[in-house]
Amino acid sequence: MSHPAAPINLEKLNRFRFERVINEDPLTHSLILLGSLPGHSEVSSDGEHVAAIVKIERTALDPENASDFFSDKGLVKRVALEESTDIYTWLFGWLGEERERDIKINIICPATQVHIRKYSKQDVFMVRETPKLYETIVKPYIAAFPPARTQWVENILLGLSEQEKVLYSSPEFLILPDMKWDLKTISSLYLLALVQDRSIRSLRDLRRKHVDLLNTIRCESEKVVYEKWGLGKGSLRMYIHYQPSYSEDHFHVHIVNANQAGMMGMSVGQAHLLDDVVSLLEIEPEGGLGIFEKMTLTYGLGDQHGLFDAMRDASL
Repeated sequence: MSHPAAPINLEKLNRFRFERVINEDPLTHSLILLGSLPGHSEVSSDGEHVAAIVKIERTALDPENASDFFSDKGLVKRVALEESTDIYTWLFGWLGEERERDIKINIICPATQVHIRKYSKQDVFMVRETPKLYETIVKPYIAAFPPARTQWVENILLGLSEQEKVLYSSPEFLILPDMKWDLKTISSLYLLALVQDRSIRSLRDLRRKHVDLLNTIRCESEKVVYEKWGLGKGSLRMYIHYQPSYSEDHFHVHIVNANQAGMMGMSVGQAHLLDDVVSLLEIEPEGGLGIFEKMTLTYGLGDQHGLFDAMRDASL
């Protein structure tokens, strides 16, 4: 038997007195609310209330409906353009006219086989990339990228697109929101620092001479989020991917709210904290090979990645 205060229908649930949000999770698209409900079913909305917690979570998208999202059946009732640059377009969608925006829609068109493989479900294999494997397998792979693959990043760096979103600009780097962020939910804040120096293509290319650049990125990122969103020092997690997840021709730093947890891209073996990278570079000896030239780096590689077969075979 349910408790007398249990809101077993919408009429009773509508008596919920909202007090505050006590938790939110952008990954599961959920909110946890604190408030109160009438202590007994017969108590009026003005009577004695008892504390209540309500969790609201958006349900998963049903793959059975996949063919109907964009069709004459029209599950998506309205969209609003967020940004479009080169082959990438981002929109927000509504599943009903009177609703809050329900979904974010990311489109890649035209999509290459590289894109299709990247976004397909993958099994991960842990590889140990020695300096020798980097020189013989990874570096030639990165060097072979056609310029068109990262044209959208180049457009940003050259001031041809997304300039209204740029939060900080200097001859050395730009800071702007990542396309995965909804530009609204502060707890899921996600920015990128895109570096102009084209000679830095990954973590492997960093040297002691780049410490000032990295420290400036950290400093200016902290200033931006404090001035725009009131987040103080210690509120950010800044990291560098290896292997980079995209735009391998353009070195970039990820800047996210420190309270984000379980987010893809922050896993061990891919994300290297900016402060740790700087500390390693600071102890790099003058002259000779750089510390990231000499290190063996271990990371997960999906079985659809272009490097997978060669790196797996070399690691076995």
